[in-house]
Amino acid sequence: MTTMTDAALAEFKMPDVGEGLTEAEILKWFVAPGDTVTDGQVVCEVETAKAAVELPIPFNGVVRELRFPEGTTVDVGQVIIAVDVSGGRAPAEPVAPAETEAPAETAAAPVREAAPAAASEAAPEEEAAPTGRQPVLVGYGVAESSTKRRARKSAQDQAEAAGTYYAAAVQAELNGSGAADVAAEAAAPASAPVGERPLAKPPVRKLAKDLGVDLTAVVPSGPDGIITREDVHAAVAQASAPAAQTAPAQAPVSAPQPVAAEAAAPAAAPAAGTDARETRIPVKGVRKAIAQAMVGSAFTAPHVTEFVTVDVTRTMKLVEELKQDKAFAGLRVNPLLLISKALLVAIRRNPDVNAAWDEANQEIVQKHYVNLGIAAATPRGLVVPNIKDAHAKTLPELAASLGELVSTAKDGKTTPAAMQGGTVTISNVGVFGVDTGTPILNPGESAILAVGAIKLQPWVHKGKVKPRQVTTLALSFDHRLVDGELGSKVLADVAAILEQPKRLITWA
Repeated sequence: MTTMTDAALAEFKMPDVGEGLTEAEILKWFVAPGDTVTDGQVVCEVETAKAAVELPIPFNGVVRELRFPEGTTVDVGQVIIAVDVSGGRAPAEPVAPAETEAPAETAAAPVREAAPAAASEAAPEEEAAPTGRQPVLVGYGVAESSTKRRARKSAQDQAEAAGTYYAAAVQAELNGSGAADVAAEAAAPASAPVGERPLAKPPVRKLAKDLGVDLTAVVPSGPDGIITREDVHAAVAQASAPAAQTAPAQAPVSAPQPVAAEAAAPAAAPAAGTDARETRIPVKGVRKAIAQAMVGSAFTAPHVTEFVTVDVTRTMKLVEELKQDKAFAGLRVNPLLLISKALLVAIRRNPDVNAAWDEANQEIVQKHYVNLGIAAATPRGLVVPNIKDAHAKTLPELAASLGELVSTAKDGKTTPAAMQGGTVTISNVGVFGVDTGTPILNPGESAILAVGAIKLQPWVHKGKVKPRQVTTLALSFDHRLVDGELGSKVLADVAAILEQPKRLITWA
């Protein structure tokens, strides 16, 4: 988001990334006053309540001022950086580029202070060639097109348009589209003959992709034939009955109790050499979102927790055997893999447990897919990324997905998209040596399974007391959706599979 305060100074505001976020903390600046910046260059990293995001700037120039220091929480819409753009054009209204290269006038170049006379002379030249190549957000040029264009806007209008487009690009990134995806969408032709690429902004293209809508079949209602979100939703409504539509989106950044998928979060402590008796830690970003989500979950969904202690000796033996199997070469194989598969099989046998409560419509929405959440402690707090369509994955595919999820969480690179849409969650408290717990539901989900530490314990096996590998499982569920009988069946099935893992075959 940009504004123009005068002909030479462009102000970049904290973008509105949507989904109810109103503020972000500036984690790190990558530029300083006096540095030259170019269109698309990352200038800072910010942390919202959902994730850390790098912000690129949408124009060329020289940094004049950083309005806030690192560590400051800034409201959406506040100016965070001012850039002198007198050495180049103001941000232009975003238009799609042609396949040919941009001319030299749109390329990034060292910025010099321009005299007012030079600035005034540049304006008539732009008015004289309104159909020529124009700079766009991603830094490409645009060839002359036969498509009818809107009238040129003032520098301020162009700056505002660039800011609007940029905010949409950041939203697309937070929803799971990377910078490359946004750039690729912006690089699409501005218009195309019938049967070719239709006009639509990156967030709208992503929405269509998520909903399975072919944009070439959508009737546009936006200006100059641009497809809007409403057009996509209208196409979905025409193609399917209302009953086929799913319920409200899940809360993307929520988390159960402090548990982890083998990733430990650092503890805060007074600095070495001090005798401070207290340390105060500001609650913000991901931790603030976690706190709010847990309070909302605990006091909205009526929780019920059931427990079972089970002999998992055979499962542990199977884990060792799979580690030697060539099909799992290079993959992480551990008890969590088989526990995850056991829960997926239990859900297949008891599909009613995989549901969500729609408070607005007073409906229970049954899910015919399983997005399996794995609670992970990260340097920024607890997050719950999920494996999309885990129910359809083979055991090696599930192992690969678990390994990638854990590695990404440890690196602190879990995306907001990875945390959205979960249906059930596993909390592996056993990695901390904890026997079990009463986990809190991830908001919008129906159940969460806590897995305790697997320990060698005396156990009655075939009529004799023997040392066996034993663990305790705890299943919390939303009693509005899952009654005691259904919850008990799911937990009993998970325990039965872990006790006799051959049931992964016989029950699948």
